[in-house]
Amino acid sequence: MTQDAEVLYEVADHVATITLNRPERMNTISRAMLGQLTELLIRADEDNDVRAVVLTGTGRAFCAGLDLGEVTRVPEPGREGISNSATLATNLDLRNTPPTVLFNMGKPTVCALNGSAAGYGMDTALGCDIRLMAEGAKMAAAFTKRGIVPESGGTWFLPRLIGWSKAAELIFTGRTLSAAECVEWGLASRVVPAGELAAAARAIALEIAANAPLAVQASKRMMRMGLNETFNDHVHHVFLQLLPLMRSEDAREGMLSFMEKREAVFKGR
Repeated sequence: MTQDAEVLYEVADHVATITLNRPERMNTISRAMLGQLTELLIRADEDNDVRAVVLTGTGRAFCAGLDLGEVTRVPEPGREGISNSATLATNLDLRNTPPTVLFNMGKPTVCALNGSAAGYGMDTALGCDIRLMAEGAKMAAAFTKRGIVPESGGTWFLPRLIGWSKAAELIFTGRTLSAAECVEWGLASRVVPAGELAAAARAIALEIAANAPLAVQASKRMMRMGLNETFNDHVHHVFLQLLPLMRSEDAREGMLSFMEKREAVFKGR
């Protein structure tokens, strides 16, 4: 792990920890960070030794959004009818970037919000499976206050997480929620003291990693599919998923360990 990198990566005890490391810029995402974060998320997802992923940040913010000074450009006045007052035009392709990669990951993800998440940072946090927040952390859905929409998943995640009415209220007003309000609204699991956040997130990740990885990943896959399926279709797909799991070494180990009253030792096969 290179400490001066803008995104840090470390694997220990089957848990990959990915850390946004641009504290002097409140972990705003530069163009280089987009590529690095995407690459590291994919690396964790493809690493058979990794069973859970923790995403967090350094400094006082989790992620204050995109670095607009870098990912936007001012159109040159006088060219193609563009005036000095023209709106900033983006030159950034957002399709194959962290929120999309997060959604498609098979490994479970835990977001440890060490500080505030705004804009793109909020969408990225929402893309994780589990969210823990430090006491002083906030989520700022300030998109409409900046003349834009939640561009990286927020309009998809929020109605599903908290229902249409609350999602509409949050997005349309561009409101900022405290950590306690995020738990109350259903956007985070719990709030912990800032000094205990890393340990709490790691504890959840280790608890997940102790279970059968094939079963955990299949459960996540089924949950994701269930978002857009009828109940009958979903039950059928779950049954099809269960058949290969029942033939796995881990399923046998899980049953034997239960009968023998001992901790299971799963191998991911």
